[in-house]
Amino acid sequence: MGDWMYNLPVIWMAVVIFLLTFVVTAGLYGLVMGLARGERARVFKAMSPGMLPPLGIIFGLFVAFLASQVWRDLDEAQAAVTREASALRAVVLLIGSFPGEPEAQMRQLIRRQIEEAAADEWPAMARHSATLKMIPAPLAEALQLTLSLRPGSEGQAIAQREIVSALQAALDARRHRIIVSESKVNWVKWCSVLLQAVFALLAIAMVHSDNRITAAIAMGVFATGVAVSVVLIASHSGPFSGEISVGPELLLQVIPDG
Repeated sequence: MGDWMYNLPVIWMAVVIFLLTFVVTAGLYGLVMGLARGERARVFKAMSPGMLPPLGIIFGLFVAFLASQVWRDLDEAQAAVTREASALRAVVLLIGSFPGEPEAQMRQLIRRQIEEAAADEWPAMARHSATLKMIPAPLAEALQLTLSLRPGSEGQAIAQREIVSALQAALDARRHRIIVSESKVNWVKWCSVLLQAVFALLAIAMVHSDNRITAAIAMGVFATGVAVSVVLIASHSGPFSGEISVGPELLLQVIPDG
């Protein structure tokens, strides 16, 4: 499934997927009913209805497997952004122990980091093109600035250590969200699910080939379930792409004033 599908609004994604699903279902229905004549009709009818439950169960297991992956990726992406925002917020609060030029420089660096992440890194993550080679210059400068500070009291020394820890936590959270952004449902998994759905639809059509109305209803019901499942997975497939995704809003909330 192409990236263009993942970036569609959910309503249009649903329209495209439902349309394609019912077109394929209609094609399978027409194929089986067209072949169900003479000896082939008896062969189709001899197919055991007992095959349908296992096929449906296997399809359900495939869907559950993919759904667990995309929801786990979404949860990990949200957790990484939350940790990053919390760490940067801690830096902004702790740098208050060094009033004057150090505080102003640090606040400016944190602002730059968040703005560059929202403007550059998020679009790159949505395209699955963000890599760890993208060095966050503002965070590197912030770490250098922190290490160059000269604590004048025990409180400032403690604050310096905590700032270093917070900056390292922010870097680690950023690395994790970039790694998670590369995760998506690959073509092998999609092919497995969709082929299983096709086989189940073919089996339904063959089992009910002697009654076209029953076959059409049964295939329509199953096809609807298939389309709903595909929309559910596709709409959550990219943790940083599409309408249902993790955005930079939480980071933007911790941009320091001034």
